[in-house]
Amino acid sequence: MANTTLESNPAPPQRYPHPPIEEPRGKSHAWVWVLILLAVVGIGYFLYRQRQVMEATEKAKGFDHPQSVPVVVDTARTGDIGVYVQALGAVTPVNTVSVTSRVQGQIMAVHYTEGQMLHKGDPLLEIDPKPYQAALTQTQGQLAHDQAVLNEAKIDLDRYQQAYSRNAIAKQQMDDQEQLVHQDEGTVQNDEGQVENSRVNLEYCHIVSPIDGRVGLRLVDPGNMVQANGTNALVVVTQLQPITVIFSVGEDFLPQIERQLRAGQRLVVDAFDRSQTKKIASGYLLTLDNQIDPTTGTVKLRAIFPNEDSSLFPNQFVNARLLVDTEHGATLIPTAAIQRNAQGPFVYVVKPDQTASLQTITVGTADGDVSAVQGIQPGTSVIVNGFDKLEDGIKVITSAGTGGRGAGGTKPSAAGANPGTNP
Repeated sequence: MANTTLESNPAPPQRYPHPPIEEPRGKSHAWVWVLILLAVVGIGYFLYRQRQVMEATEKAKGFDHPQSVPVVVDTARTGDIGVYVQALGAVTPVNTVSVTSRVQGQIMAVHYTEGQMLHKGDPLLEIDPKPYQAALTQTQGQLAHDQAVLNEAKIDLDRYQQAYSRNAIAKQQMDDQEQLVHQDEGTVQNDEGQVENSRVNLEYCHIVSPIDGRVGLRLVDPGNMVQANGTNALVVVTQLQPITVIFSVGEDFLPQIERQLRAGQRLVVDAFDRSQTKKIASGYLLTLDNQIDPTTGTVKLRAIFPNEDSSLFPNQFVNARLLVDTEHGATLIPTAAIQRNAQGPFVYVVKPDQTASLQTITVGTADGDVSAVQGIQPGTSVIVNGFDKLEDGIKVITSAGTGGRGAGGTKPSAAGANPGTNP
């Protein structure tokens, strides 16, 4: 019975799992090598790009910051520098004469050439003298007649005096004759004045230069009629030597200027061109005005110049520079060496190790291309050119300034040397 039960309930057949399908061994190893190769290539490319970037950066740094920057140096020195007052001025002649005729007549000749330099007494114009010569002859004739009348009256007076001494005539008759002589003397004096006036008019027909100077353009021609004491000038003569410049300075400078004048100092005045780069002439202060202009707060000054080369021309605008004081023993450097930043003025000095060093300074008086400064010692080499690539602490290659002369004419030394030993 039991066997029947077992056979009627057979046990389920046993299931075995399928064995795993294995991939080919060679295909798995290929993917690994591909990944490794890509990683190596990526790393190599990254390193290559990094190296290119570093080389480019180094190259740029090498271009922007060369190891040695070429510069031009000059040497600070001790010297004197002037304190100046600058102002705009106008050249004003000492004398300008507009010549007019003092007699009426026709112009017969013009004796000058336009722009000619004249001396006092040189002929300018000739006016027809015939009418005035005739007037002179007439007055001379009248004078001769009246002198004869006077002589006759004097002879009669002598006779009356002799007769009166003998009681031959009355005293009244002698007195009347004396008065007649006085009348004739007055007539002769009047005639003499007429003769002199005629001579003067005749002399006025020959117009001459009243001063030394240059004549202007011709204003009249021969044949023209001129009137006596007319308002239109016949010729203009302007004195050029010496010549003056009138300029105005602020009232704040007046005490300093007056103090120098009272001390007998001759204050030098230089005249510069419009750009203030070329000195035209040098003179000295002649005088100052007697009042201050209240609208501008300035006072006018007049300086005189010899003007021997005629470099100053009347009514020319110039830049006047008045020397009011002189600073002695100042440290002088070229103005071109002074640079400025947010902290103020500074200069680059060259140290003994051929490097540039930024040095802060205080700027004082400036005189053209030279300035007085504080903050550096005389003999220090300062850089005056080549600032484009210059930095604090950078190496420099130095060369001397223009003509090898330092500030105010001293010769600069090589960087690091003792400049005081140079001549």
